[in-house]
Amino acid sequence: MSEKQRILSGMRPTGPLHLGHYFGVIANWLKLQEEYDCYFFVADWHALTSEYADPTRIKGFVPGLVKDWVAAGLDPEKCSIFQQSQIKEHAELNLILSMYTPLGWLERCPTYKDQKEQLAQKDLNTHGFLGYPVLMSVDILMYKPLAVPVGKDQLPHLELTREIARRFNHLNNTDLFPEPADMLTEEPVLPGLDGRKMSKSYGNSIMLSEPLDEIMPKVRGMKTDENRLRKSDPGDPDVCNLFPYHRLMTDPERLPEIIKGCKDASWGCVDCKKLLMESLERFLTPLHERRAACTDERVREILEAGNAKARSYAVKTMEEVRKVINFDF
Repeated sequence: MSEKQRILSGMRPTGPLHLGHYFGVIANWLKLQEEYDCYFFVADWHALTSEYADPTRIKGFVPGLVKDWVAAGLDPEKCSIFQQSQIKEHAELNLILSMYTPLGWLERCPTYKDQKEQLAQKDLNTHGFLGYPVLMSVDILMYKPLAVPVGKDQLPHLELTREIARRFNHLNNTDLFPEPADMLTEEPVLPGLDGRKMSKSYGNSIMLSEPLDEIMPKVRGMKTDENRLRKSDPGDPDVCNLFPYHRLMTDPERLPEIIKGCKDASWGCVDCKKLLMESLERFLTPLHERRAACTDERVREILEAGNAKARSYAVKTMEEVRKVINFDF
């Protein structure tokens, strides 16, 4: 049997995951773990770039993130789950590649200004925040993956990673770092409960770990078709905030019934929300059960095993890097 090709991705531990995270990222990871040698990491140093003024919560968010992953279906027997900050080689390679990265490359990164605007309430005029794309490149290049699963908005970061790899290789006359390909992933649109982007900061999310009795009032208050003022008014599923949830979680055989009921007003929004709650219960119950079974001790075991595997690879990479730059003292 041929060796599986390596894939790498990660998430910042900034709080509980919601349905948007599941359908936007994790659902794809579940497929990848069946086909590739997947490395999924808890990006706690990345969380520090924006949470440096109050970092105390990050430590608690780390095990919570791992529990959410396992609950969602990531299998530590099929993929490697590790914690970024526990692989100190990342810090060393970050220092080295920072020396090779022109300042202009970082300043032109399109997400740099976007993130500063979105997090305007925080002081992000720091060296760490400006340089976080280098750390992101380090996370990737350390493990020499075939590809990185990304959405379109992350393509500039991956191209920067390739530029850094090319510059390092060229200046040192080596082919040490292969240029990772992008693995564009489908990103199902799942709006927040109020129609805006689903976000913890907006308070418009359904968390993967949230009890069903707390979800029910959220579903009842969900925004629907604004033009449908009465039950007798015909609706349009294409503009209803509720219908994308049905597309992702309700039995596909029920969708024609939902569409017809909305358009001919034989269904009211209350009926639609009741069915959605049933779909949510069916979808989330297995996740809740897996999360309850994932104890703190189990999280430690998962991270210890994943850290050991990641560290063994990172140590080899850094030995190669030091030799290439003549720092193998």
